[in-house]
Amino acid sequence: MQLISVNLGRPVPVPYTDAPDGWTGIGKQPVAGPVKVTAPGPKGVAGSGLAGDSVGDLRHHGGDHQAVYAYAREDLDHWERELGRELPGGIFGENLTTTGIDVNGARLGERWRVGRDLVLEVASARIPCRTFAGHLDEKGWVRRFTRELRPGAYLRVVEPGEVSPGDPVEIVHRPDHEVTVAFWFRAFTTERSLLPRTLAAGDAMDPQDRAKAQAYANAYGDA
Repeated sequence: MQLISVNLGRPVPVPYTDAPDGWTGIGKQPVAGPVKVTAPGPKGVAGSGLAGDSVGDLRHHGGDHQAVYAYAREDLDHWERELGRELPGGIFGENLTTTGIDVNGARLGERWRVGRDLVLEVASARIPCRTFAGHLDEKGWVRRFTRELRPGAYLRVVEPGEVSPGDPVEIVHRPDHEVTVAFWFRAFTTERSLLPRTLAAGDAMDPQDRAKAQAYANAYGDA
């Protein structure tokens, strides 16, 4: 299990984003590293956890609970076959392109040691947006991406450190509950009846997401 690439984005103006300033950092490019990774701060104010990485719309992206986005090379390979085009690391806007890890099967609260010092914790899944669809320029992309259940994982920074391509990734903690990245994604997109079950992830969930799940559970008597 290791990193294939570490990817950073620069601000680029585009016509397909709802970001207030009209630019996005989704088109990330691999860098040689090392890249410093720290907890960026609150959502709405702070962006990426990776030094030198840009986040365009701070209302919906970035912050402590979306500090790092990881996507598996195996899933990119799947999409290459489906779309009939080359998909280099970083093209989905991921900061870390991994290999050997079941990213979508990771459980919320699962912790990864990356390289020597960095420790990351799985926090949620990526939900596709208009900017992602415009960037990929594939017809019906949001619906298609959602249907495949290969969303990739957002992670928070538990212990800061530096990362470089080729760094090993080790799972150092795996909690005992059913809430995987793919399960969370289903609950917050197409199968809202699963929302009460995501509460098993406890404090591993973003407080805003946990509040949504709790409100649904309270409303439907499943808490």
